[in-house]
Amino acid sequence: MAQASSTTPAAERPARWAVVGAAGMLGQDVVARLERDGRDVTALTRAELDVTDAAACLAALAGYDVVVNCTAWTAVDDAETQEGAAFAVNAVGAANLAQAAAARGARLVQVSTDYVFAGSATTPYEADAVVAPVSAYGRTKAAGEWAVRAASPQHHVVRTAWLYGAGGGSFPRTIARVAGERGAVSVVDDQRGQPTWTGDVADLVVRLVDADVPGGTFHATSSGEATWFDFAREAVATAGLDRDVVTPTTSADFVRPAPRPSYSVLGHASLVAAGVTPIGDWRDRWAVAGPQVVAPA
Repeated sequence: MAQASSTTPAAERPARWAVVGAAGMLGQDVVARLERDGRDVTALTRAELDVTDAAACLAALAGYDVVVNCTAWTAVDDAETQEGAAFAVNAVGAANLAQAAAARGARLVQVSTDYVFAGSATTPYEADAVVAPVSAYGRTKAAGEWAVRAASPQHHVVRTAWLYGAGGGSFPRTIARVAGERGAVSVVDDQRGQPTWTGDVADLVVRLVDADVPGGTFHATSSGEATWFDFAREAVATAGLDRDVVTPTTSADFVRPAPRPSYSVLGHASLVAAGVTPIGDWRDRWAVAGPQVVAPA
């Protein structure tokens, strides 16, 4: 179950929703969240709507009140050598949807990422912090944010990070599987962020829109913070394994093509100012979501 549900009277809720990128891990949970409420929602997969086609976006969004864009090029390492392809989806695609939504009188919710920040801070990044991406993926997502804001001041940019869910491959599921197969696994302990359940992000998006908050930028991450090592220990425990099968390592021992932010903790001040309750502590939320994500060994 999600953390909370909307209390907005049905008569005041947006009538029609479109979820773009509905086959992805987050998209599945957004659609499910809306369906549980009995909302009028259309799920659009990548096969059904090519976001890089501006004319197709304009045609597809006719008659909708809210559009949630869950489509993204998320292959972070591949983006380093295919930045043009990533830009086409993350920036041009976002621009096409934002402009089409504005033309149709709809509000777009653009899902973005912690990678728009440099990751060198020591205190949480608030929504108005200066973006300074250090990877190709981060650059393309930052460009998408700019395009969405330029299209309409009523659109929302919702940044999230360290996502996991039951509807696709994710870090805790992979770690639990590898630990079970090998009996041990090493995980970096010098990258810090907020493990966040896609079910909670979906719920927050609905609550944000139902509250009729003016357009802006908001952070949809769990409260609290952890390292990947911390999260991995909880994941294997949920899978029925001993936490000690996870041992710490450093980013220097696990080099990837794209640099990872060492600090990805996002602040929730803009949500609080808007009267929208942030997602709860990551450990509490994992206790609810974990059994759905990893199966005991």
